[in-house]
Amino acid sequence: MTVLEDAREIQPDLVRLRRELHADPEVGLLVPRTRERVLSALDGLDLEVTLGKALTSVTAVVRTRRPDAVAPVLLRADLDALPLTEDTGLDYASRTPGAAHACGHDLHAAMLIGAARLLAARRHRLPGDVILMFQPGEEGHDGARLMLREGLLDAAGDRPAAAYALHAASSAPLGRFGARSGPALAASGTVEVVLRGSGGHGAWPHAARDPIPALGATIGALQTMVTRRFDALEPVLVSVGQVRAGTAPNIIPETAQLAATLRAFSDTAHRRLVAEIERVVHGVAAAHGVQAEITHSQGYPVTVNDPAAAGFVADVCADLFGAERYAAAERPALVSDDIGRVLAEVPGVMVSLGTCPPGLDPRDAAPNHSPRAVFDDSVIADGAALLTELALRTPPKTTEGRPLI
Repeated sequence: MTVLEDAREIQPDLVRLRRELHADPEVGLLVPRTRERVLSALDGLDLEVTLGKALTSVTAVVRTRRPDAVAPVLLRADLDALPLTEDTGLDYASRTPGAAHACGHDLHAAMLIGAARLLAARRHRLPGDVILMFQPGEEGHDGARLMLREGLLDAAGDRPAAAYALHAASSAPLGRFGARSGPALAASGTVEVVLRGSGGHGAWPHAARDPIPALGATIGALQTMVTRRFDALEPVLVSVGQVRAGTAPNIIPETAQLAATLRAFSDTAHRRLVAEIERVVHGVAAAHGVQAEITHSQGYPVTVNDPAAAGFVADVCADLFGAERYAAAERPALVSDDIGRVLAEVPGVMVSLGTCPPGLDPRDAAPNHSPRAVFDDSVIADGAALLTELALRTPPKTTEGRPLI
């Protein structure tokens, strides 16, 4: 049987596993029940398995039996869920209040487990070993950094020369693969602002220094700053996602707070964005007679796809599924992912896979991170087949002339 035929043969098993994971989501770096399901699914495949210490990761190596083995390939899936409550009405919806697989990580895990089964059965054909990276803590916990620190890239002995990851997209056409060369996903960061005034009675605002008007003015000024201080062709973004102030309608609070996520496609733009935020916040605070305290934390780096590897992925997709199933992404996305840490060390690609349910216009579908996001799992076998085929083939040289394998 071909890889694709074999993958579709095990599709029912992979869907069952995905739905078990979906119904029992776990958030963060420690996902013990998820790890147990992964280990159970890998049992009997003759893999070299290493468990994480700082997080409940699983690293498994598929060894080739070829005496002329070349450098390994790394395949990655993330395992953790999001801290939100699912609102899909699915039969297998999350049973855990405040946790949901609303970003497709349950599909990613099932695809990589499928690839593990397919690769283990074809180890005699592998040009080199394959490192399987099952990573928790992608959603803001930087699990990839911890796995790298614990020796991920040395799991097979030789460091990998290529790395690939698949990501499901609930609002992209079902079965459509996509990637782009160069910057693919944005760098991220977080800014937290505390505006400190003096509290008082809501009937006597003149006797207090109200931080709430300063908070509103700061939010508006930040949006204007992005459009007036940065070239429109240089993508940067500031989105205020948290606002906290006050305890009662008739009490002027001492403080008001906001937290915002930042996105950019270069370190230079990110540093400048932080500097401009500080300038705006302190200026607005001074105008309102309050004090501003600003805390910035760096998030994930830019995810950069290797151009030659991206072309290789496009060719493999066309061979497996037909050219119509692949579409090169025209623009990078302002979402971020810690796979960027791996691709900073190893040339490779983050590939997207559309999972919008049949009969639903992708433009109307709830996107990733929505409590109503639905991921059609009929394409899990195709994702497993692509990961498998990427590991079975020797890709071309990189743009710089360095072979990926």
